Amino acid sequence: MKTQFTSREVVKLTGITPRQLQWWDERGIVVPARDGRRRLYSLEDLSEIAVICELRERGFSLQRMRKVVRFLQHEFGERLAETVCAGSDHHLLTDGTHLYLETSPQQIVDILKNARQPMLAVCLSDTVRRVRAEIRGSRKESKPAVAIARPARRSKVAS
Repeated sequence: MKTQFTSREVVKLTGITPRQLQWWDERGIVVPARDGRRRLYSLEDLSEIAVICELRERGFSLQRMRKVVRFLQHEFGERLAETVCAGSDHHLLTDGTHLYLETSPQQIVDILKNARQPMLAVCLSDTVRRVRAEIRGSRKESKPAVAIARPARRSKVAS
């Protein structure tokens, strides 16, 4: 599986705009590696971007998303993709004030039963799996297209 992605590839995989991606880098939300002026995003960066996109679709403000990403990094001590790929399903729940990260269905039910207001739940594991499936799918689609669109060029021999 591919491990580094350009900004253009991240935009295509996630549906965000290039400007949003640049802005998140400038604000320190998702900071990619650099190769000169080029931004290179790791699979972990891409997973975090996918989670942020999921939260944005559900109405989270940028400040709230930053808090969620910090919370996840603090709770796990490692990157989101590394943790979520460990095997169990991870669900992020919030009531707008508190954040809960749960792996047990029983814990999720207990939180929902005791909630005094509506809760938002996001399955982080599903989000990361979707990104990985999209990567595999785009890789399969792009290989034949590249071969057809770019015929082999003949090299010129200097005389």
